[in-house]
Amino acid sequence: MSDLLFRGDFGTAPSDLAGLLLGLLVAFLCGHVIAWVYMACHSGLSYSKSFVNSLVVLCTIVALVMAVMFDNLLMVFGMMAVFAVVRFRNILRDTLDTTYILASITTGMAAGTRKYSTAIIGCVIFALVMLYLHWTAFGSRHRYDLVLNLHWGRPLDELPRLLALLERHGRRNQLASQRVSTASEGADLSFRVLLRDAGRVEELMSELKAVPGVSRVTSLKAEDESEM
Repeated sequence: MSDLLFRGDFGTAPSDLAGLLLGLLVAFLCGHVIAWVYMACHSGLSYSKSFVNSLVVLCTIVALVMAVMFDNLLMVFGMMAVFAVVRFRNILRDTLDTTYILASITTGMAAGTRKYSTAIIGCVIFALVMLYLHWTAFGSRHRYDLVLNLHWGRPLDELPRLLALLERHGRRNQLASQRVSTASEGADLSFRVLLRDAGRVEELMSELKAVPGVSRVTSLKAEDESEM
């Protein structure tokens, strides 16, 4: 069995119990690797234990399906008819989840057709790529640290005093929204601020509250920008 694993791919080898068991074992282990990478790299609120389990099971099932269809054209068409009847409806909240499903299916196909080296090497390369993207935060854009919301209760022509305070604390400031209040003088303002020193948020908030005309000051930590 060790020769089957280390001597390369045996896509044209005759069917036997040892090859079947080895293919299922390779798929099972590779499915675990894909699931572990998903657990380590996933971020957000869409994490699901059942999805993690399905990555392991899916890889193994696909390997078994490919073993059943192995070198049998009539069986291939029969399985296509079965999958035409069975439909899976699942809305993926994260577009990257599709990548893990595709990796699990492809690895299972390689293991089920006795391409053991392809399955193992492909699984390792996929894991390294996903870990690299996770550790380097590839694709993220950090443009600001803080979202400031406040009410400016003085005439808008006196706003440069407030802007000067923000310039002292922020390397870049952007007025995100301005809503003029009809009930009272002033406006509700929202700023995006890239701080010069991220540890001086409390100092900025204290100085803002001390400015005449400023009230209802709230802050929200801004996350890295993501594609929605």
